[in-house]
Amino acid sequence: MPESDFQLARDRFGRLVFTGPTGERHEDVVPVRAFPLASPDESIALVGTDGHEVVWIERMDDLPAAVRVLVEEELASRDFIPEIAQIRSVSSFATPSTWHVRTDRGDTSLILKGEEDIRRLGQTGLLIADSHGIHFRVRDIAAMDRASRRILDRFL
Repeated sequence: MPESDFQLARDRFGRLVFTGPTGERHEDVVPVRAFPLASPDESIALVGTDGHEVVWIERMDDLPAAVRVLVEEELASRDFIPEIAQIRSVSSFATPSTWHVRTDRGDTSLILKGEEDIRRLGQTGLLIADSHGIHFRVRDIAAMDRASRRILDRFL
């Protein structure tokens, strides 16, 4: 279904309501990214309360502006992947170790259980899972300061 053939609005409780081209309504739909890290603005499904896909959105840019804003707001409220800007220190170069980092959401610490919890994302990115299941992203290793890169090199 082309993205312009449906409407999306919020109900009085702030939940998304999908209205299809024939007038069918689905209340409390949720946007779900197929590839949240590799292609965050492509391949998004609106999923109903029954867990079934209501509509497939190929590209966010193809949506009308008002609909795109609603989908982006909902995705932002659900996604929590802080981006590491700097690694301030690590407790040990053996695992488990406690990392003190500066993220786009403030300073925090994470516990790295093992090197296997660091995964590469493309050529320059990393996804780091801490002991509590929170994922942290490094968008570009080369853009980090020298001390942070040196610490990462010890774990990669």
